[in-house]
Amino acid sequence: MSNPKPLANSVAAPIVLREDHDSVRVLTLNRPDVRNALSEAMLASLSAELASVAATRNIRTVVLAANGPAFCAGHDLKELASRRTDKDGGRAFFEHIWHSCGALMQALRQLPQPVIAAIQGTATAAGCELVANCDLAVASAHATFATPGVHIGLFCSTPMVPISRNLAEKHALELLLTGDMISAEDAYRMGLVNRVVAAGSERAQALELANRIASKCAMTLRTGKQAFYRQRDMSFADAYRYGAQVMVDNMLRRDAIEGIDAFLDKRPAKWEQS
Repeated sequence: MSNPKPLANSVAAPIVLREDHDSVRVLTLNRPDVRNALSEAMLASLSAELASVAATRNIRTVVLAANGPAFCAGHDLKELASRRTDKDGGRAFFEHIWHSCGALMQALRQLPQPVIAAIQGTATAAGCELVANCDLAVASAHATFATPGVHIGLFCSTPMVPISRNLAEKHALELLLTGDMISAEDAYRMGLVNRVVAAGSERAQALELANRIASKCAMTLRTGKQAFYRQRDMSFADAYRYGAQVMVDNMLRRDAIEGIDAFLDKRPAKWEQS
């Protein structure tokens, strides 16, 4: 396991920390003083870390965690408001921030490795969007979630995109239209998170889940994640045709041949493809 944390009295800590636990990479948002807000710098740093993960073949799963009392409070409103004095009223900067955020959120879905959020505290606005864009989510019993933009005259239209794909329509609209904070149990009931665990154990349990997934064939994980998201926007018939072609291509891969032979021979599989 590598430890990215700087020594005392050295330069300021990075705003995203990186640790490797065998084939699992843990990325930790590290701006607790501003509730891990998605500033321009945070968006750039997290995007760079995801690009690094995508190019690292020995990493099979990712855990996204955060330091401090909040998982992520969304966009940095102070940073955004400070650009109102720009000649264009901030339009160019706002476009840059939301396009950067959209690219980051899509990178989570496009990442070959499954991503598991470990939510220890509040996840609001773009922080809730971050959770919704992770493939799986483990929440502390103390975690809370909201899309509170309506309270300040700013509808959460970008968080709406993944939230409307995670939740049933009426649950999604209630969350977006009221801005109300919901509990971890309500988030579980609505389908935003996979499980709710004892406070303080969310990172360990997310890591345990990540390790179980990482024990599978890397090629299979990549194939499955990509196929899952691609088929969701297809018609039922097209999805079946696509799924069948994926199965055929998968059957011809070396690791599928090895996995089936190992099962029939009642022995552990030896994966070749990373």
